[in-house]
Amino acid sequence: MFRITHILQVATIATAALACSTIASADSLTVKTEDGKVHGKTLHDGTVRAFQGIPYAAPPVGPLRWKPPQPAAAWKGDFDATHYGHHCSQGVVFEDMVFPDPGPSEDCLSLNVYTPVKSKGKLPVMFWIHGGGYAGGGSSEPRHNGDFMPTKGVILVTINYRLGVFGFLALPELAAEQGGSSGNYGLMDMVAALTWVKKNISNFGGDPNNVTIFGESAGSFAVSTLMAAPPARGLFAKAIGESGGALSSGTLSLQPLSEVGPKDAAWVKEIGANSLDELRAIPTDKILAEAAKKGVVRFAPVIDGAFLKESVIDTYLAGNQAHVPLIAGFNRDEGFSLGQGMTAEKWKAMAAERYPDQTEAFLKLYPANTDAEAVRSATDFGGDAFIAYGTWKWMEIHRKTGASPVYRYKLDLAAPPSKYHKGEYAFHSDDIEYIFGTIDTRPEAVWRDEDRKLSDQMMTYWTNFAKTGDPNGSGLPTWPKYGDGDPVLHLDNPITSRPDENRARYEFWMDAEKKKSDKQ
Repeated sequence: MFRITHILQVATIATAALACSTIASADSLTVKTEDGKVHGKTLHDGTVRAFQGIPYAAPPVGPLRWKPPQPAAAWKGDFDATHYGHHCSQGVVFEDMVFPDPGPSEDCLSLNVYTPVKSKGKLPVMFWIHGGGYAGGGSSEPRHNGDFMPTKGVILVTINYRLGVFGFLALPELAAEQGGSSGNYGLMDMVAALTWVKKNISNFGGDPNNVTIFGESAGSFAVSTLMAAPPARGLFAKAIGESGGALSSGTLSLQPLSEVGPKDAAWVKEIGANSLDELRAIPTDKILAEAAKKGVVRFAPVIDGAFLKESVIDTYLAGNQAHVPLIAGFNRDEGFSLGQGMTAEKWKAMAAERYPDQTEAFLKLYPANTDAEAVRSATDFGGDAFIAYGTWKWMEIHRKTGASPVYRYKLDLAAPPSKYHKGEYAFHSDDIEYIFGTIDTRPEAVWRDEDRKLSDQMMTYWTNFAKTGDPNGSGLPTWPKYGDGDPVLHLDNPITSRPDENRARYEFWMDAEKKKSDKQ
């Protein structure tokens, strides 16, 4: 009898415990924010909590189009945070960008929070800024979803921000309306989202004082810019830049509002708007169509005198950027398209035409003794011009003036062919799926054991850095600081570290940039 009673008691306790566990699990999917409660869902076999589509600012539509982000309206009841919000209105920019969300809209200022279900203490926060030339992209892209990174013991936040003409139109009329500055609305959105994180992330189990901002391509340009922007100061503690830095005069270079404003004003006249009211009344699709005529990357950040009081490079040279630890790097084949069909004869002719006074010096840095060597040199040159030089310059200056450790990498492992990337390259944006553990979202790729191993290693380096400011940890090859000897971590099979082999190339670019500046 005792045994039967005991068994019944144990069963009752177990049932009650299971009920409590179920209640706790349900409660854990409802989190209070300053604007109201949000109710999420679980991912990855119940190991990750996801809260998607949370508004962090008011919809920037109607009279709020081309204005700094305004506070989101509070709501009553539970906000359904089980699906993505709209991605921001944009043209067709990159064919490999896929958005499993309700579609494009100017009402797009939302973010997503992913947390591990099981955790202890306040977790570090990783704040992702997507790329796309400030013209495309969105937080719903499967390649940077939140299924896996939180399992490494971090909270992941991904955001949407205004893009292209809606994010970066800069007009004298807008400046008059907004205290003397205009443009940079997309960057202001990032700051608004970071402010939301500062105020709310502790309720999700995150540490508001341990936020790492990280991004790829335009997202990396944005990271380097936010480090220089006074409004972003104090909102993050670490930074990671993947393929991009806003410190060179090349890709996505910053121009002052005094130069950009008149050009943008002329464009507004071209499309038939004679006032801000008329401009704000033009339908989204027509604005996009007219903007597309000016090219993909026509509207980008400017030195507006408020969000950015000076050029980003001037801020870094003066040591006035955020003094935070930094990981930065780029991929081996960022410029592979320039190498396609290249021959030694073509490359030597290009060198003589482009650098008539420095042909010999140029060909020592980018040799062409064989056709194969010419292909490699053209690929390297294209990558240096596009991304590598600016990223190197960012690291180089920050380690001198930022009073913080810098860790430099280069992704060398060539990915297998896939639907949108037919060859075997470490191409621009190739790193994203490796870092997020989402390589299986890349269409038609047949992955190898070395890809899965490298993905886990990269995700561990990144999350270790978010936790402590040092990417090193048990089971990983040592990643030395970017200091004496210019050590670079080569993400390959296997991972190795060795001194920078290409410093002379970047110094060549720096010298050319200086000569160009001196002539202006």
